[in-house]
Amino acid sequence: MTLMEVRPVMRVVEVGHIVYSPALQRTRLGTETQYLLARYAFETLGNRRYEWKCDSLNARSRRAAVRYGFVFEGILRQHMIAKGRNRDTAYFSILDSEWPARKRNFELWLRPENFDGGGRQRLSLAELNRQEA
Repeated sequence: MTLMEVRPVMRVVEVGHIVYSPALQRTRLGTETQYLLARYAFETLGNRRYEWKCDSLNARSRRAAVRYGFVFEGILRQHMIAKGRNRDTAYFSILDSEWPARKRNFELWLRPENFDGGGRQRLSLAELNRQEA
């Protein structure tokens, strides 16, 4: 995972190259990593927009973006050629005005008491973020 498409004059940055092994997918550690990077993008770097883009056919990535609190903005058609085919790109973002609520939801979700003895979540991060929408 990396910050990319860094546009400091516009105060915009994209999170990308997100590759989690199956052991890290949908875990507290994976979610905390997303939280820490978003917090860094907004609170340290002072960005006003944090982007997530993915192939429109990548359902897992699209679900993850929504779970983490990104707002779907639309599809940029034939955005690029990838692997020899036209790729439509799904755009998502979190704005600086939305960050305080997203931050609160991440922190609520990450609290130890949100997990039972087996490590299963009690509150869903996706549900917390849906309540904000």
